[in-house]
Amino acid sequence: MNVLGVTTSPWALAAFLLYVFMMVAVGIITTRYSSRGIGEFFLGGRKMKSFVVALSAVTSGRSAWLLIGVSGMAFTRGVSAVWSVVGYILVELFMFVYAGKRLRYFTGKKGDITIPDYMESRFDDHKHLLRLVSLIPILIFMTAYVSAQFSAGGKSLSASFNITQQQGILITAGIVIFYTVLGGFLAVCLTDMLQGIFMIFALMILPVIAIIQFGGLGKLLATLKDVSPGYLDPFAISVGALLGFLGIGFGSPGNPHILNKYMSIEDPRKLNKTGLIGTVWNVLMAWGSIFIGLAGRAIYQSAANLPSQDPENVYPLLGSQHLHPFLFGLTIAAIFAAIMSTASSQLLVASSAVVRDAYQKILAAGRQIPEKRLVWLSRLVTLLVSIIAIFLAAYGDKVIFYLVLFAWGGLGAAFGPAILLSLYWKKTTRAGAIAGILVGSATEIIWYLIPSLRAALAEYVPAFILSFLAVILVSLYTRPPENAEEYMRYMKGQLE
Repeated sequence: MNVLGVTTSPWALAAFLLYVFMMVAVGIITTRYSSRGIGEFFLGGRKMKSFVVALSAVTSGRSAWLLIGVSGMAFTRGVSAVWSVVGYILVELFMFVYAGKRLRYFTGKKGDITIPDYMESRFDDHKHLLRLVSLIPILIFMTAYVSAQFSAGGKSLSASFNITQQQGILITAGIVIFYTVLGGFLAVCLTDMLQGIFMIFALMILPVIAIIQFGGLGKLLATLKDVSPGYLDPFAISVGALLGFLGIGFGSPGNPHILNKYMSIEDPRKLNKTGLIGTVWNVLMAWGSIFIGLAGRAIYQSAANLPSQDPENVYPLLGSQHLHPFLFGLTIAAIFAAIMSTASSQLLVASSAVVRDAYQKILAAGRQIPEKRLVWLSRLVTLLVSIIAIFLAAYGDKVIFYLVLFAWGGLGAAFGPAILLSLYWKKTTRAGAIAGILVGSATEIIWYLIPSLRAALAEYVPAFILSFLAVILVSLYTRPPENAEEYMRYMKGQLE
């Protein structure tokens, strides 16, 4: 036990190394499949099963933000932190059952692999303008997103195993890079499924054991009553903060690393069942994270008693002091599960933007490029993006909760309105989609950089709304594709 109360037990290290071995093994096993072609590397050949897609979608969407960020927010704010999970749970249920199904039908018919592929096909954009514009937010926000995951890994390892945060960042990045570069999309989905199981185990067992050891739920709530006025009141929250928390759901329709999970399922009709599985998983994980924060506040009273006086360290500290060292090692593995499931998915999206969307479809358009060469180029780009993200993680100094929301919200504002409208409104146009992407991206960045605006309302809310309006207004004054009616039928599963 070190000065911060974090265990360095060989049992904990053994459990964590067991998890790492499993992730590396998946990467090695899936290498042959991912090497067959770019469709397999980036989308798993569209052969994913319901359970795999459900867990992969929800785990890659949650990241370290849920285990570290939300638990830290619950530690600080209390029960009102629950609103930070309500929005995305509801929106993702809609995406599974409705919008995701339409996206899968259309992209399956057209052979689209990436979101820019879909945008180009949907709007008959033979000049590649949409594809070029789409690259901007993907590369900006995805790189920031991956760096936040690496930073979270560094913070967790530093708090858990008595190493420096920079060392933790390098370890995190090394593991993610290894299995993503080797195994591609199939490795990402299979590891996501395993990591989802780790996450649900840790998020269920840790708060239950901590509350029991504290003396029960009644004693916990009685202790928390004295923390501050409104700590146990879910409505003790300003209107701006409530809108900001609920608005987190705006990110779900526009994050490519979640959308490509819907695109990968073998049968679109199975997305109803998939959505039920994913929603149950989302609810259970959110419950666990909130109660970890509440239990931590009752036990430790103040952030001053946490490692580095950081509320986002409550999860690893609570696990180290209330679980057997081996189980604690599994809870740390769960943090890594959240981090790596998201980082690996995002790395694939970023590399696909460069290799598929910029190189294959624009720079080398009209040339026949061997599939194996594209796969190796994809692996190289994945490595390069990872190096940039490592640098940002090592030298950045942002709270994970807000850095992740910036990237999440930026992608949601850039792509969400254009994708939703393109799936349901036949009058959506290419010019409207371009306007939405640019307005959403610019609003997210500008609003985030002005402290007074960000203090009044989270940037992703106005960014999404303005992007939505831009798509509609510009579409009303421009011409939709001639095949819009036919494309609407594709989205309903009428593929002939």
